[in-house]
Amino acid sequence: MPKQRSRATQERTYGEPASVLRRSLIGGITLAVLLAVAGLVAYLNRTDSPASAKPSPPSTSAQEPSPSPEATDGNRVAVADPPKTSDPIVFAKAATKVLWTYDTRAFSQAEHLAGLKRWMSGEKKYADWKSITDQVPSPVLWSRMHDNRQHASATVGEGHFPQAFKTALAQEPGAITEAYVYAVTVTGNQALAWKGSGAGAEARSMTLAVQCRPHQDCALAAVLPNAAP
Repeated sequence: MPKQRSRATQERTYGEPASVLRRSLIGGITLAVLLAVAGLVAYLNRTDSPASAKPSPPSTSAQEPSPSPEATDGNRVAVADPPKTSDPIVFAKAATKVLWTYDTRAFSQAEHLAGLKRWMSGEKKYADWKSITDQVPSPVLWSRMHDNRQHASATVGEGHFPQAFKTALAQEPGAITEAYVYAVTVTGNQALAWKGSGAGAEARSMTLAVQCRPHQDCALAAVLPNAAP
């Protein structure tokens, strides 16, 4: 098992510096437009940690669990629909749950990504799709996980505006009106399961950029490189 985890980790992190750099730059630009506060941008653009930014690598074992509700749904919904809400924290908690949930038994990687795409902001200036796809296993790894019947479920705890975001917003209250993008940190647990076994619940946290323009439902803009307290 350790060797398989090692290969999966290597595959997920191959080329990681370029991906992290690009994601950090886009995240920094988004928050710079939003906040116009260099300090917060620098804080959120610290060097990424693959362990904190990536989904847990797959594990292996042997014996098949029951299908998830998504797997038995006749409509084959790989990812739940985004909520219709103007509350960035409510939206961020729902988005975090779908980002931490997947079922390789019933859906392809392309179907999973298509489901996530429906959560995204349509404003290309602020939407960082790459930061979302970086949360999803590659097609090759997804195929291996499918062979192993791996799936993940998530429970979400609380969500809040990071302190740095609140401080910056208090200093520049008008900055939010440019993009209406909010930084929201969400905590919770992700549980992995595969053939006949599971890895228990792992505590996780994530900071998302959520766009909530007036009179519009919120949409996902990006996942930031680091979770901000």
